[in-house]
Parts: sequence; C-alpha cells; structure tokens
Amino acid sequence: MSSEKITARGQDLRSWIAAMQEAGELVTVKGADRESEIGGVVDIAMRKMGRPSVLFEDIPGYDPGMRVLGNLFTSVKRIALTVGLPADTKEVDLVRFWRDYMRNAPTLPTKEVNAGALLENTFTGDDIDIMKIPAPRWHEQDGGHYIGTGCMVIMKDRDSGWINYGAYRIQQHDKRTASVKISKGKHGDILMRRYHDRGEPCPIAVVAGVHPGLFAVAGLEIPYGKNEFEAAGGLLGESIRTINGPKTGLPIPAEAEIAFEGFVYPDDQIDEGPLGEWTGYYAGGKKMEPAIRIETFWHRDNPILTGAIPGIPPNDDTFYRGTARAGVVWHELEAAGVPEVKGVWSHEAGGSRMWLTVAIKQQYAGHSKQAGYIASQCHAGAYANRVVVVVDEDINPADMDKVVWAICTRCDPKDDVDILKHCWSTTLDPMAYPPERRNMNSRMIIDACVPWNRMHEWPDTVTNTPPLEKLVRDKFGDMLPKDW
Repeated sequence: MSSEKITARGQDLRSWIAAMQEAGELVTVKGADRESEIGGVVDIAMRKMGRPSVLFEDIPGYDPGMRVLGNLFTSVKRIALTVGLPADTKEVDLVRFWRDYMRNAPTLPTKEVNAGALLENTFTGDDIDIMKIPAPRWHEQDGGHYIGTGCMVIMKDRDSGWINYGAYRIQQHDKRTASVKISKGKHGDILMRRYHDRGEPCPIAVVAGVHPGLFAVAGLEIPYGKNEFEAAGGLLGESIRTINGPKTGLPIPAEAEIAFEGFVYPDDQIDEGPLGEWTGYYAGGKKMEPAIRIETFWHRDNPILTGAIPGIPPNDDTFYRGTARAGVVWHELEAAGVPEVKGVWSHEAGGSRMWLTVAIKQQYAGHSKQAGYIASQCHAGAYANRVVVVVDEDINPADMDKVVWAICTRCDPKDDVDILKHCWSTTLDPMAYPPERRNMNSRMIIDACVPWNRMHEWPDTVTNTPPLEKLVRDKFGDMLPKDW
C-alpha cells in the first residue's frame, strides 16, 4: 500500500477515501452541524501537518447519506499517495516531483462517455435544489455557506474552445443560484470577460465533489492554453472520463460526486462573502460578484462534498500548494534560463504564495539577483507574492532557521534588498493597493547569497564536513533517533 498509486478507478473519490482509510489517513465524525461545527473541527484538524482527513456523516437537518470531506491535504503522505508516490516521500521529494511534472508536461486526452456515477441523480428546471447539499459555513464570520472550496470550476475560451478549470470559491445562495469569485488576472476572469465584453452569457460548470487529484491540478498554475483535464489525466495516469453538460456543452467528470452547470450573464451580480481566506483574514469583505444561474444539477447517491478550507496559514490550501508551487516556480526559473537552481520552497506561513525561497549554485555576478527577480514575476510566483529570498546551495530553502541565518549573515540591506512596486496581487491581500481598486502590491527581493566578489575569501561554515557526517551516521546510526 505504501507505494501503490492511490487513484483506484482513476478519478473516483470513494476509492481515494477507501485507500486513505486503509493507510490510516482518515477519521469519521458523526453529528456535526454545517453551521459551525464542521468548520470548527476542520479548523482544529488543519493546524498541524500530518493530521488525517475528516469525513463528516449524519449531518443534522440533511439526508443521512449526505456527507462532507475536509482536511484533504494536510499530510505529505496523503499528497504523495494521491499522486502515486511512496508513502514515505519527503517534502523536498514532492517539490522535485512537481518540478519534473511541469517540465515533462505529461498529458492524456479526455474520454467522452455517455454514462457515469454522477448521472445517478439529474435535476433540471424547478427540480434543481443545490441547498440540499450541506455546504458548511466554514468560519464563524463567513457571509454564507460555501459549496465550492475544494472544487473545480470549468470554463471555455469563447474563440478557441480551450477548456480551462480552476479552483475558485463558490457560495450557495438559493436553490438555483450560486456565485463565483475569481481574482482579476486569473484564467477564469479572462475567459469570462471575453463573453461579457460581447454582451454574451458565459457558460460555466462547477464540480463540488471531486477526486483530490483533480482538485490538485485545479490549484496549480497550469500555463494559459493548456487543458487542465489533459494535465490531470497525465497526473493520474489515465484519461479523465467526462460527460458533456446538456446546456453548456462543457466537459464534466463522469465520476464526480456533485456538479452543476449554468451561465453567468453580463452585469448579473449578487452579494458574496466574506469568506475567511488563505491570507488568514476576511480581507475580501462582502462584495458584488458574478451570479451563476443554474440550468442542470447532478449528484451521486449519498454524495460527498469536498472542502479545502483557507484560513490562517498553514491551512489545507497551503500544505499541498506549497510543494506544488515551489516545483512549478523551479520549473519556470529553469525555463527562463536561470542555471543551477538547487531548490525552491514556498513557505506555508505566507499562504504558499507570499514567501518564496530559491537556492542556487552561483555561476556569475548577478546570478542571485536574476533568480530573485524572475521568481517574483514568473507566472507561478507573481500572484500575491510579498518576499523572495535567494540563498546559496548549502542552505535548505525549506529550513527557515537556515534561511534566516543566511539573511542575517550574508545580506547587506543597503545593497541586497530591492523593492518592486505595482505588482500583481488580489483583494484578499490586506496590504493590496490602491484603495479604490485593491489589486496591486509591492514585494521585497532579498539576496542572501555570499557576495559574488567575496566568495574566494568567505569564511568556512561551522558544520560537519560530508566525510565526517557520513562516518558518524554509518557508525552510530542505529543508536540515534530515526529523524536525526
């Protein structure tokens, strides 16, 4: 089990749940209500890495078969098993996996089918009622109930037909109405505007009960124009089976638990939020956001709603995105021509976005500065970043003690700290500006590498040499704790 690829029948959430139960990675909670208790349990569960996923059953006021799954990815073991890696995979191995995944770009075409578990219950017209799904109020001050957090939102480019899916937040409003919030500049925002600029409704589909492998791809910075379904197929090792929505024609995973399709009409907006977000604040507030007018609603028998809950970092969102984003930034640095990148880390305390550390083996004057600037502006690193630190190869970028030591001893603030202004951010960032349209920020590039012109005279560090390290580990390893 430790090295088995946990996708079972590819994209079926229930096979994932069964595998996690067998691996000791899931617990069941019965009787928690959706108004506060489900969110309260998840808040506690996701505070520490390694705690299991939580499956909520017997939710008061709802059909006994309705379930909610939270705390998906607060475990390196669960992330590793989901993408087919051994159970004992380490964080740095996950970063390398995502770097290689983006570098090799494995894809498999989708497979259109005429049947699937999702079709067990299909509703149209007045029979639609998304309120039957026990979407929680995840945080006490949330402005409503969110059916979409661990979800995928499917859209299509009006002109090219390119299919895109991303992870955006979806709020329940009434039986046939939901809302979607997409930060400016994200692919979904670009695609929606292409319809609305022509006065046309934008087709949209939401999958709210999804295999975590599909959700993982929804949260990645997949390049513009690349089909996420095909990327997910490459990740899971088999083609994603889809049905076409009868109203929108959008491809929807046939094995999904819960899904709906409809349209977002120009200038049709509804009060949305607030939702406690990945920055740890209710910074987005309550605003008017696009309304989804639902045309078709599906769910499996006894459906399971998946949730990946933002909050004060670290949270369910940051645990998996930190390793994934670090791997993607690593790939994009190399694709931009930055040589000898030895590691990247996206720190959880910054919500996996606001703090990036890049380790390099310096090759020339200005190499460290180049790496820092490109990391701060490449696609995977640009959105809502605040701090980029560049360190030498002897520093583990995931070890904050060593990173802070490098800043304190190898960085001269007058020469090695640069500020960039008017960069891509989000209203979820409490420091975003300007006040009337908060979507920009500034960021700091810290060069914490040994100065290039002093490398020949830099003092030796006080640590074991590699030969001594190997000697003592080989000789005394059986006597020492395994995590030393």
